[in-house]
Order: sequence, then structure tokens, then C-alpha cells
Amino acid sequence: MKDTVLYLQGITVSFDGFRALNDLSLYIERGELRCIIGPNGAGKSTMMDVVTGKTRPDTGKAVFAGDVDLLRLSEPEIVSAGIGRKFQKPTVFEHQSVATNLELAMCSDKSVWSTLIARLSGEERDRIASVLETIGLSEHRKLSAGALSHGQKQWLEIGMLLMQEPQLMLVDEPVAGMTHQETERTAELLVSLAGERSVVVVEHDMEFIRSIARRVTVLHEGGVLAEGDMNAVQNDPKVIEVYLGA
Repeated sequence: MKDTVLYLQGITVSFDGFRALNDLSLYIERGELRCIIGPNGAGKSTMMDVVTGKTRPDTGKAVFAGDVDLLRLSEPEIVSAGIGRKFQKPTVFEHQSVATNLELAMCSDKSVWSTLIARLSGEERDRIASVLETIGLSEHRKLSAGALSHGQKQWLEIGMLLMQEPQLMLVDEPVAGMTHQETERTAELLVSLAGERSVVVVEHDMEFIRSIARRVTVLHEGGVLAEGDMNAVQNDPKVIEVYLGA
């Protein structure tokens, strides 16, 4: 398991008798880009909720980085351990500049006083500059986040995750509402992030998935229906029947 960054085994989650996850087992390797697809209600969001500590499973194991038992940690402790999550709707500080958003994301102590008195070191300034370059917003560093386009806000939120230096990033429907050009740029960005870290992308846009997919997992009724490269998955009769259609 030394090359496995996330190990889920036998995860079951029930809500009022409904099984959102049903004996789910999933393994994510270090540095890989994994795409997770499936119909609404397949368990994609619940799976991410379990990994980030928002939902506690009824049964199963969730192990991070070889020996970190995620089921024993709180949500903040899971973030500190090295897991970051980006939700579908971007949540940036709209009245702050792009650079300040990244600075706030980096602060380990989020109290108002410590944030006000914080002084950036040269190393921290370099980190912000590097992330701005990665997400393509260097020229907009002084612009208020609220003035960004929808796609740029998504990239800024990805940048805010990167400031926390996660080993594993969970990215939920990153291209919903984006223009074609923004979608292409997002594909390039996510592909570039894998390797140094593991990236799990949940998305419904199949054209986008095809453009970035290395390994794809299909969830259905709370379990893994199929897994493999995009060609194998999209030609799997079970996947065609329950998700992709004729």
C-alpha cells in the first residue's frame, strides 16, 4: 500500500434506510489523476464527504497516506493531514484581491488578529507568485475576486487549495458553467497538478472527462460499477445501460 494515497474499503453509509454508499472500495495511487463519474445518486458526493470527515460511515475503513485513519479525525484535522476539497460552487472572498485570497488560504491560524498582523516572508511571497502562475491569474493578482469570471473564480479556488499543499485534491464538477475556452484551460490545469499530488475529479461533462482521463471509476447505487481507462469504461455494457445511454 506504499503507493496508495487513499484506501477506502467496505464503506457503507445509510441515510434513513437508504444506502448512499454500499460496500464501496476504492484505491487512489500517489500522483494519479482519477476521474469519478456516475448518475445522480450514485454516491459520488457522499464518498467525498466520507474522505473529508463530513460524513461518518456505518462500516468500513478509510486510510490516507498509508497510516492515517481518516475515520478518527475531525474535518480540520483531515485538511491538516493533506486532503483538500473544492466544491462545485466557488467560495472565494469576493471583496479581497486575488493575491489576498491566496494569502488567507495559506494562514494556518485563521483568527482575525493573527491574519491582521501577519507579515509575509519571502518564501511565502514566492509561493503565492508560483500558484498565481500555475492557475493563470498572475496578471489579475490585484483584482478583487468578485470581478473575476466564473472560470477564473474556479481557478482561484483551486489555487487556494494549492496554498495548503495537499497531497490529495478532491475536485467537484470543476467545469460546470464554464465557457469552452475556460474548460480547456481547466483541463490543462488539472492534468498539470497530478504527479506532485493526487487529483480526484468528479464531473458529468463527458467530453471534459475524455480530455483528462487516465483512469476512470464509475459509481452506481453506492458501489463501483466499472473501472479502467476511458475506452474500456465507455464501451462497458453495464455503464452504457445505467449512465451513458445509447
